[in-house]
Amino acid sequence: MSYYREVGQYYDKDAVDFERRYHLNPALQRIRQSFRERVKLHPQSTVLEVGFGPGFDLVHFAEQFPEQQYYGIDISEEMVRLTQEKIDTGKLINAQVAPGSVEHLNTLFPEIKFDMIYVFFGALNTVDDLSHAMSCLRNVLKPGGRMVLTFVNKYYLAGTLIELLKGKPKNAFARWRRVWGGYSPTNYLASKCYAPGSICEKVALPLTYSRGYSIVYPAWYYHKLHKILPNALLHMLWSIDDAVSSTKLGTFGEYMLYEFQSSET
Repeated sequence: MSYYREVGQYYDKDAVDFERRYHLNPALQRIRQSFRERVKLHPQSTVLEVGFGPGFDLVHFAEQFPEQQYYGIDISEEMVRLTQEKIDTGKLINAQVAPGSVEHLNTLFPEIKFDMIYVFFGALNTVDDLSHAMSCLRNVLKPGGRMVLTFVNKYYLAGTLIELLKGKPKNAFARWRRVWGGYSPTNYLASKCYAPGSICEKVALPLTYSRGYSIVYPAWYYHKLHKILPNALLHMLWSIDDAVSSTKLGTFGEYMLYEFQSSET
């Protein structure tokens, strides 16, 4: 499909210095760890990651929980290559990855059902049709299984205000458009942002937990703010985020995390 070919090519290029940029960004590291802790809360044996990038999380989990089986798909062949290198280097026999999208799951991993499916940092923002993608994921979820899904949020209030104060109304309301275009001002990424209510409707599973991130804590791409604000203030802003993350105010964060569980039957 030409749509996914374009998305894959974007991330192939992004893979060149992806890891270096990540390791220079404490905000991303802090948020990732919070995502991980949510996944670890629940018993699981057969796990799927959608959009694993260079394999930070899939490899981390496979190393930490050798008794569990981990599978991953990513639309970027270069990201798959980087992750496979980590799997081979670590001799992780409980990890398997493949290039492809959620629509290909039955072909990539036939007969496999998962009791945990997780998506970090908004990989589902780039699927062609979210309702159809969620149908594909529901089909491979075990009865009683869980999904921990994160999305780039449509209504990031602090970001809108910051961009307006910078005199950039186009950036302020970019996520509100039918097609978002991604974070980069120069490299277009076919992507969409969703309001919280529409995500729950498209996932079509009972919601058991949700929270927002970067409500007042600066988003990871506001590098200058992270450099000039004192660490004590950043810590306080993160604590405020934690306190309000599951309230209505939390739905105006930069990211949203949702946890869904299928019925036992």
